[in-house]
Amino acid sequence: MASLDEIIDDFSFLDDWEDRYRYVIELGKGLPDLPDDKKTSANKVMGCASQVWLVTHPEGDPENPVLIFEGDSDAHIVRGLVAIVLATYSGKRASEIAGLDAFDIFSKIGLVENLSSQRSNGLRSMVNRIREEARVRVAA
Repeated sequence: MASLDEIIDDFSFLDDWEDRYRYVIELGKGLPDLPDDKKTSANKVMGCASQVWLVTHPEGDPENPVLIFEGDSDAHIVRGLVAIVLATYSGKRASEIAGLDAFDIFSKIGLVENLSSQRSNGLRSMVNRIREEARVRVAA
């Protein structure tokens, strides 16, 4: 899976949105499939037009764990967006995630303004779910 820095660099080399969409789809293809037993209603992200699932794995310090995320979607472009969200947040401490607004990053690469309002809302739902998971873990 590509790192966030690699994704940002790659976006900077792609001039037109047709190429960027293809790249987002390629990122999604590189995302490991989420096993069917994890595609549960508890893991489903509400507010997405496509089906999206996110699974959180806390590791280490219970008061400020590192959060590892798994995710999947039934739609190609959305699966690519899941890959970008995971590259942004997975592997960071809960306190860092709670304070990190991925939309600043997504705006810099021009991602949000080139998505349909449904996809943009779904992306926001994913980010909110991850940040809420982090806030709960820091507060625990």
